Amino acid sequence: MGRLEDGRAVFVPYCLPGEKVRVRVVQEKRGHVRAELVEVLEASPDRIDARCRHFGECGGCHYQHLSYDKQLAVKHAVLVEQFQRIAGIAEPPVGAVVPSPAEWNYRNTVQFSQTQDGKLGYRAARSRQVVPISECYLPEEDINRLWPQLNLESVPGLRRIELRHADNGEMLVMEGQDALPPEMELELPISAVYLSPEKGPMIMAGDEFGVIEIMGRAFSFHAGSFFQVNTAQAEAMVQHVLDLLNLTKLTIALDVYCGVGLFSAFIAPHVQQVIGIESSPLACEDFAINLDEFENISIYQGQAEKMLPSLDIMANVVVVDPPRAGLKPQAVDALVEIGAATLVYVSCDPSTLARDTKRLQAAGYRLEKVTPFDFFPQTYHIESVSLFKLGE
Repeated sequence: MGRLEDGRAVFVPYCLPGEKVRVRVVQEKRGHVRAELVEVLEASPDRIDARCRHFGECGGCHYQHLSYDKQLAVKHAVLVEQFQRIAGIAEPPVGAVVPSPAEWNYRNTVQFSQTQDGKLGYRAARSRQVVPISECYLPEEDINRLWPQLNLESVPGLRRIELRHADNGEMLVMEGQDALPPEMELELPISAVYLSPEKGPMIMAGDEFGVIEIMGRAFSFHAGSFFQVNTAQAEAMVQHVLDLLNLTKLTIALDVYCGVGLFSAFIAPHVQQVIGIESSPLACEDFAINLDEFENISIYQGQAEKMLPSLDIMANVVVVDPPRAGLKPQAVDALVEIGAATLVYVSCDPSTLARDTKRLQAAGYRLEKVTPFDFFPQTYHIESVSLFKLGE
């Protein structure tokens, strides 16, 4: 970020603090300007050469021009600043960022877009334009061996193409505009699933489910279900959440945005009851499969802001793992009404986390500890786990 002579802020991706750069203005607003980097005139001593030839064009990575330890420092500073500016906490209790076990080739899932001539690529930053790629260092090696072999030039109408690496093999997920899957030939040893806007997942070849093992436990998930893309880091985060909860056989735990049951599966053996809330029908099915062995589990399908106020739930421990938009005000109000002594907030967006922290603190919750986890090296995305306690 820089400043113009008139005081307006200038936001320029791929620059570093202290650098002198030449930029091109791409958007002007009354209070700020967005620009793109044309030339680095005086480089920061922290700048390094990016590994990928597409860096700065495809929009997939943001920090390849920084060493990994500097990336972690930047993410920590961003998280602290959001708590200070939005939540009004002068000295937020943010710990060191837990680094990813792998800086490269860590993603078990990667999503592609298509150019008009059918080539695979990623969308450019702040643009609908698709940049075709010839290399990418974020997916796991098994995915990187497969995606260059995909020939989808004769398959029109695909909105999204996704490759997932699971313990039971690779899965190709295609989301299209048509009700029925396209006719196509695949000469690859992978499962293929078509996501229809009307009929949901349709199996074209191979298995219906992917399977990923976390801390010795296998989790099944449909093609349309969300699962953490950094498997090794997911294990570290699950263990951290368990360490925070201090579970006993008298605990009643509420898992909001429970997904396929990643947290609930490890909480259930230690507590009296686990109650899950999830809006995705597919994820609810996966949850039921993954936690079938437990008798102390129940799950409610619906949006958290609607389900929480309508259910007569008692819980002394709550885990929330919302999407980037964070918690709706109705959900915060309902959680406050439940009044659990311990609330653990798993966040993928620092700004909405800070906003919700302000609401929770106003209602009597105290922020005790924040632990950032780097799930996405080379990008600006920040995951974190926050521990809240009610009252004194």
